[in-house]
Amino acid sequence: MNELQQMDQLFDRLFPLFRSITGEGVRQTLGILGEYLPLTVEEVPTGTEVFDWTIPKEWVIREAWIKDSEGREIINIKNSNLHVLNYSEPIDRIVSLSELKEHVFTIPHLPDAVPYVISYYKERWGFCMSYDQLTTLEEGQYHVYIDSEKIDGVLNYAESILPGKSTKEVLITSYICHPSMANNELSGPIVAAFLYNRLKNWEQREFTYRFVFHPETIGSIAYLAKYGQHLHENMYSGMVLTCLGGKETPLSYKMARNDKTPMNELVQFLVKHEKRKMTIRPFTPLHGSDERQFCSPGFNLPMGQFSRMIYGNYAGYHNSLDTKETMTIEALLQSVDELEEILQLQELNGYYHNLKPFGEPKLSKYDLYPDINSPLSWRGSTTTLIDNRQHLNQVLMILNYSDGEHSLVDIATKMQYPLSNYQVSIDKLKEVKLIDGPFCNKEGVAWR
Repeated sequence: MNELQQMDQLFDRLFPLFRSITGEGVRQTLGILGEYLPLTVEEVPTGTEVFDWTIPKEWVIREAWIKDSEGREIINIKNSNLHVLNYSEPIDRIVSLSELKEHVFTIPHLPDAVPYVISYYKERWGFCMSYDQLTTLEEGQYHVYIDSEKIDGVLNYAESILPGKSTKEVLITSYICHPSMANNELSGPIVAAFLYNRLKNWEQREFTYRFVFHPETIGSIAYLAKYGQHLHENMYSGMVLTCLGGKETPLSYKMARNDKTPMNELVQFLVKHEKRKMTIRPFTPLHGSDERQFCSPGFNLPMGQFSRMIYGNYAGYHNSLDTKETMTIEALLQSVDELEEILQLQELNGYYHNLKPFGEPKLSKYDLYPDINSPLSWRGSTTTLIDNRQHLNQVLMILNYSDGEHSLVDIATKMQYPLSNYQVSIDKLKEVKLIDGPFCNKEGVAWR
C-alpha cells in the first residue's frame, strides 16, 4: 500500500475506539500507533499530583442507552461513542421526559449533529443526541442506563525518539483522547506517525526528534511534570499537531509564546519572503491545544502549533459532523509533505562560522568561481537548478555573514532567494572547509 492507503487504513482502525483521558481506549490507540512507530508507553497512577493538577480516576464505560416505556431504543453507544457524556457517572433509573432533558446535551444551531461533551472533574451523568432527535421524544417515562465506574488506575502517554547528530531536540506532540472525531482527533496522531517514518528515512538528522502522544491538557501537564526540566535544557523547537485535515485549506501556524523561537522566525520568513500559502496566528492562552501548557510561563518552551481546518472554525468541531469525508486523508498526506519540508529547512537554518574570515577566500582555489552549475536536490523533492550567478552570490553572502551573528534566515532575507536554494552552496562550502556549522544560536553553541 502507498502512504495514502496506509493512512486510510490506520484511520479506520482508530476511529471506532472509545477514547477518553484515561482508560482502555487510550491504551488500544497507543497499541495500534505502536505498529507504525516504536513507542515507549508510560503510566501515571491515579492520585499523582502533577503541578496544580491531580491524575483522576480511570473511567471504565461498558454500556449506555436510553429506552422508552415500550422498551424501544432511543440511543446506544454501540452506534456512536458520542452518545454518552464522557466520564459520566453510572445511572439506572426511570425518569420523566422533563428530567431526561436536563441530562441530554444537543446543539440547537446544528440540529442533526451529536455533540461531544465531557465532565472529567465534576460528577454528573448524561447523554448526547441530535437536537432533531430530542424534539421528537414524546411525553412519558424513559429508562436511562449507564454502566460505568471510576477506578484507581493510570493515565497513559507514550513517546518515540529519533536520534540525530545533536542532543538538541525537536518536540512533536499530538493528543489521543477524543472519541469518534476525525479532524479534531485522528488527524494529529496519524500525521505524527507518518512524519516519524519520513524523518526516519532521512540519510542524516542534525536534531534529535521526540514524538509524544498523550491525552490533551492533563496528559501534557503530566508529561511536563516528569520531562519539563529535560525539555527546558535540550529543546530547540517544537510543534503541537492538531486539526490537520480540511479540503483546500492552507497550513496554519500558531506562534510560540516566545517570539524569537526558531520555528516562529522560519515560518514568518517562508510566509513573508517566499509567499508560502500558510497563515500565521499569534500565540494566545485563550484557546488552542497543548501549546498552552508547553508555553506556560514556568516553561516558556519554543512550542508552536500546526493546524489546517482550525478548531472552532468549522461546523464539525466537537461533534459528529467531524468525519473522514470532511477531513480527507489526502489533506493529511499533504500535511505530512509540508511539515517534512519545514523540518528540513529548520535543519538547514542556523548560524554558520566562516573559517577563513580575513578577506574573501580565493574562491577559484576551491572550484567556487566562476563556473559552477550545481543541481539542487532536496531530499526527494523536485530537483531544481541554480545558475552560476546565483550560486556565486550565495557563496559570497554566506561567507560574509557567517559570523555567528546572522542565521541562514537572516542571510536569505537579504538575498531574496528561497531558503532551500542555499543547500547546494552550504554543502560545497562545508566540503572545502570554508564554513562550519550550523550552530543553534549566536553564542556558537553547537548542535552536537
